[in-house]
Amino acid sequence: MTGSAYKLLVVDVDGTLFGKDGTILAEDREALARVSGSGIKVSLSTGRAVQSCARVLDELALDGYHIFCDGALVYSPDSQREVYAQPLDKDVLKRVVDFTRRQGMHIDIYSATRYFVERETWSAAAHRNFFGIPPTITNFDEICEREVIIKAGLAATSPEEVARAQRFNLEFGDCLYFSWVTSPSYPDVDFINIVAPGVSKGKGLAALSAHLGITLAETIAIGDGDNDISLLSSAGLAVAMGNATDGAKEVADYITLDVEHGGVAAALKELVL
Repeated sequence: MTGSAYKLLVVDVDGTLFGKDGTILAEDREALARVSGSGIKVSLSTGRAVQSCARVLDELALDGYHIFCDGALVYSPDSQREVYAQPLDKDVLKRVVDFTRRQGMHIDIYSATRYFVERETWSAAAHRNFFGIPPTITNFDEICEREVIIKAGLAATSPEEVARAQRFNLEFGDCLYFSWVTSPSYPDVDFINIVAPGVSKGKGLAALSAHLGITLAETIAIGDGDNDISLLSSAGLAVAMGNATDGAKEVADYITLDVEHGGVAAALKELVL
């Protein structure tokens, strides 16, 4: 198919655009610029919160609307306009905060525009140093009352923390949705995105494409993780990275090179440009 069949390209970030060194390859950046220049809209679709994507959006010169928080938020950082949001239930969030305190766990929470922690943690340092995002350190009891929280997150850096995260998963599996993801930059750390039940990148894509007046058949999606399966399943053309999970590859129409070898650029040159 030619690029003229498509009007929207959505691209995952970690493991798709970002490899081990946390940078975007020049060939991927250039291919995305060519796609955008051809008239196809380019949006991110990521488990990250808005704040964690500022550098990516700036580097790729992307404006408009993007899918954040595994699909819980479709938002334009430029205009600060929200197309779609599925926040965490306040009562459930209060239970989460109480549980994590009792278990000695450290959780992060995010509104559409702010990142909160209760104390300094490995995750807070990683956000500050890797993403350039200083956390707001505050008491969660107050935040849960006055802020609309879109996403929570856990980072498990040891077997003990993985075990606690798994207990958390069991405790709240009936009222929250979890996606366990990794980042090539931190291969030994499990990042657990915590969002409202029913949230998915596929639903985020449906909300984004509807807002733009574009059919799902006119969309292309590129991803690598299990949290990308719904996205790839919804898109008109689904591309899995060479480093993608088996689940992501199974639903893809095309499998490209891995993230370290310009898989995004290779796919776009083959399928669009």
